[in-house]
Amino acid sequence: MALDFLAGCAGGVAGVLVGHPFDTVKVRLQVQSVEKPQYRGTLHCFQAIIKQESVLGLYRGLGSPLLGLTFINALVFGVQGNTLRALGRDSPLNQFLAGAAAGAIQCVICCPMELAKTRLQLQEAGPARTYRGPLDCLAQIYRQEGLRGHNRGMVSTLLRETPSFGVYFLTYDVLTRALGCEPGDRLLVPKLLLAGGTSGIASWLSTYPVDVVKSRLQADGLQGAPRYRGIVDCVQQSYRDEGWRVFTRGLASTLLRAFPVNAATFATVTVVLSYARGEEARLEGDAGSAALAQPSSL
Repeated sequence: MALDFLAGCAGGVAGVLVGHPFDTVKVRLQVQSVEKPQYRGTLHCFQAIIKQESVLGLYRGLGSPLLGLTFINALVFGVQGNTLRALGRDSPLNQFLAGAAAGAIQCVICCPMELAKTRLQLQEAGPARTYRGPLDCLAQIYRQEGLRGHNRGMVSTLLRETPSFGVYFLTYDVLTRALGCEPGDRLLVPKLLLAGGTSGIASWLSTYPVDVVKSRLQADGLQGAPRYRGIVDCVQQSYRDEGWRVFTRGLASTLLRAFPVNAATFATVTVVLSYARGEEARLEGDAGSAALAQPSSL
């Protein structure tokens, strides 16, 4: 259990550092005004942020996911591993159920963390900024809206995370088996990177429209009066004003981010587990248990 959590922490740090710039672009594209769009697309958004705010602008709001996602990944991989062991059999269905359970549980941390991240990513640069950092952001939200404010977008977060994490772990399990990820394979690391990156893409594709709704609900009221009364109202207004394409806005930057982030996350988790279990085996003098930790058995 401890190794699952440790490996998840390491994977979380690797994933955040690789993927945060793409996430900043995704959020800005998702919430920009349709009447006066600031960005023409993913590449233009990247260029505009770097030109106006320097490369550091892409890492705005990094503190919240770096602290939160590190712990979230530890929780996700820990819960998934223990749920899979509790279910007793490593089957595709159990991989999905274990992943879905992990996704649902981590929403308690994920929702307020993403709320702070979204608001930090959208605030204006310079001394006039509203929030000094993620903790100040959450403190201000609590003073103004109470505990309910921290949980804004919780239902949409649950609707996104529960099935997407099931798809995430199921896809990784299927791909690692199909690719033959075995200890001693000289192509093992590239295979793990391919399986992890593809799993991330499949996970995002499965629930991306829900993520657009979540971002809009969490950003609602930040730049003017609140527009949405809830999930259904947000979906109806967004579709009426901008058509079905609104639910794919920011998808390109998300998929660009998903592959390297999840490749780095899963590969790091697997390597850390393998190294730690190899050290255990060496200390115990049991060379036979020093084989690479199988990704399907995380």
